[in-house]
Amino acid sequence: EDDESELEELLGPSPLALGPGAQRVVIVHPDVKWGPKKSPLTKVELQIAEAVALVDTLQNWTVLDKIILPTKNPDKKFVFGKGNFQVLTEKIKELPHVTAVFLNMERLSSVTKRELEDAWGVKVFDRYTVVLHIFRCNARTKEAKLQIALAEIPLLRSNLKNEVSQLDQQRGGSRYIMGSGETFMETQTRILKEKELKLRNALEKLRRKRCLLRTQRKKREFPIISVMGYTNCGKTTLIKALTGEAELQPRDQLFATLDITAHAGYLPSHMAVIYVDTIGFLTDLPHNLVESFSATLEEVAYSDLIVHVRDITHPDTILQKATVLSVLKNLNLPNHLLDSMVEVHNKVDLIEGYKPTEENALAISALHGHGLEELKEEIEKKILTVTGKKILTVNINLEGPQLSWLYKEATVQEVEVMPEDGTAQVKVIISNSAFGKYKNLFPNSKICI
Repeated sequence: EDDESELEELLGPSPLALGPGAQRVVIVHPDVKWGPKKSPLTKVELQIAEAVALVDTLQNWTVLDKIILPTKNPDKKFVFGKGNFQVLTEKIKELPHVTAVFLNMERLSSVTKRELEDAWGVKVFDRYTVVLHIFRCNARTKEAKLQIALAEIPLLRSNLKNEVSQLDQQRGGSRYIMGSGETFMETQTRILKEKELKLRNALEKLRRKRCLLRTQRKKREFPIISVMGYTNCGKTTLIKALTGEAELQPRDQLFATLDITAHAGYLPSHMAVIYVDTIGFLTDLPHNLVESFSATLEEVAYSDLIVHVRDITHPDTILQKATVLSVLKNLNLPNHLLDSMVEVHNKVDLIEGYKPTEENALAISALHGHGLEELKEEIEKKILTVTGKKILTVNINLEGPQLSWLYKEATVQEVEVMPEDGTAQVKVIISNSAFGKYKNLFPNSKICI
């Protein structure tokens, strides 16, 4: 009960929540022509299209206009040069009913945000703010909500510094609070630090609980397959196609999945496996946001295989692949997981006569079922290699307990009964540990590998 009340307190209304109200948004994209901030793998039109998709994900948000302006250095105070900033300000003020500007860059400093809001007279959002708001709208479980609250801490700290500097300007310096010996800044910083610690502790408790579930799954020796990819690439649709799970309802929107969800399926040999659906990735997703979801992404490190799904119809598919691989490398995954990864090119039904140019990539349509049998066979081949499972034929006595034991501890593929002598030849897929137990329990059984 104490844990529950503390969780409720931690997951109370966020001071950063934007609320359910409508927003009429102008998207402004700083087009960096050269230098380290320029992305060589994409075009400005595609970056704007992704910003529009983010806004369209949110209920009651509409895009009024899209403005692209060049800048040499987006890190300066007003993002743009003096002339361009003046032109932009006039354009924004001429637009009727505008309530917010979405500046399509990773993160704005609190000072820049304040200056821009003062200049334009409307709210200003960066990618961090918009993505965080999408996360808030889509979060269903306590774990997702806790991770979002943790991702808010850097923003709250930044806002606090901004607030204190404004107060100092108004009253000529910090004041101590009620004789406590602490300044307002020190008190608020301490409260934030305590909240961050509580959030991390609550997430650690949930992590330990999940660790226990993982141990139970490992005891049953179900192979785990993590399905990963850029947001809205079709991961959930693919898992639904592979498992036949009718309850799964894929949504055509960014970040529809924020929680790890596990779904049972079968490979061609009838081997049971668990497919894990994971959060999607996005270009220029701030480090703090990825770090906050490390508890969710940690699950990937314990899988036996990663299936990387790509929306091959997307014009930015190469950049999306680079983004996913970059995040996976930063998760410090074991090398064997990265080396054995299966790459899947999804939505090929939309490209006539498509053939992958990348070696070992598989072309599929999760929606129409094209290429799924080849994918299942490839997954099975990789799973047998990485888990060390064996395919055996064993000769058993039908009057003994061997057959029921094999059904319980291994994957039985075929049973060929020989009624004349009361025996059967059983083809099974079996793990090393179960094979060891079988040999100890039934030392006289004939085995053919």
